[in-house]
Amino acid sequence: MSESASISSGIAARYATAIFEIALESDALGDLERGVDDLGAALDASADLRDLIASPVYSRDEQKAAILAVADKMGLPPALRNALGLMAEKRRLFVLPALVGQLRARIARHKGEVTADVTSARPLTDAQSKKLAETLRARIGKDVKINAAVDEDLIGGLVVKVGSVMIDSSIRARLAALQNAMKEVG
Repeated sequence: MSESASISSGIAARYATAIFEIALESDALGDLERGVDDLGAALDASADLRDLIASPVYSRDEQKAAILAVADKMGLPPALRNALGLMAEKRRLFVLPALVGQLRARIARHKGEVTADVTSARPLTDAQSKKLAETLRARIGKDVKINAAVDEDLIGGLVVKVGSVMIDSSIRARLAALQNAMKEVG
């Protein structure tokens, strides 16, 4: 891990711990989970939001006003909203993607869930996601939350990552294995 990624991860972990504990104490973990999911979706969807949190062009006050306006518009819970304001004051908004990941992990761990990062060639239907979650739950023994992504280069099949375990059943991986096997023969 690079030094800057390590620093970002450490900063995000400290904020995530504080936000999580405040939400837990105030019995607002469900609200926090919805807020984190909404914030993560907004980060994925909005290039302007990503620019706001990463650009040094904006002053602290401009970043704070903008991120608080976003938080209010999204209806984020107070613990998360206030932390975003503090992060803007301290010029720490650049760790927001890491913060979202840290909070999701803490909430999942608290609920006894694990997250499976699933990459497929085409978007999974709700039925496919549900069936995959049930299959993984039977194999792992914990509730599984699917974090789906699409990579058309896979051609077909899935790449599933749960913790440190990766299952690659993609056609791309099978073709690569076949190519390697043919090289060994010839």
